[in-house]
Amino acid sequence: MNRTTEPTMQASQAADAYARRLAARLTHGNADLPYDITERLRAARMQALAQRKRPLLLPERKTATATQVIANGSTAALGGWGREGGNWWRALVSAVPLTALVIGLFFVDTAQDNATATEIAEVDSALLTDDLPPSAYADPGFAQFLKSTNPNR
Repeated sequence: MNRTTEPTMQASQAADAYARRLAARLTHGNADLPYDITERLRAARMQALAQRKRPLLLPERKTATATQVIANGSTAALGGWGREGGNWWRALVSAVPLTALVIGLFFVDTAQDNATATEIAEVDSALLTDDLPPSAYADPGFAQFLKSTNPNR
């Protein structure tokens, strides 16, 4: 018994006749609809016809194994990891740059915290070892005094 997946000519003609009857019935009921709805229906019909006219063809994907590449004498490129195994290895290899980034960010954060702490300690030691008390720096009159005695500021 030889079966094909394609519809026979008779089934195709019956489907076309049914589609024509359905389209005629929808068009007949279309007369009392508002203009905007009829335009949306027309656009939907055009899209449906455009989809029907183009057959759905998916490109066949062929993968070459390492033995095929060697036998052909071609140059191998990255990306042909094969289907057996390899997924855990890809995950591990792709996690390495992410781990390096996180470690680098941790060290940068630590260095900035140390630099900030050093700057604050220098300011505190300068305030405490200065001849003026720290409350003088908070006095608005002292800021005016500094501006009038030092014209560069």
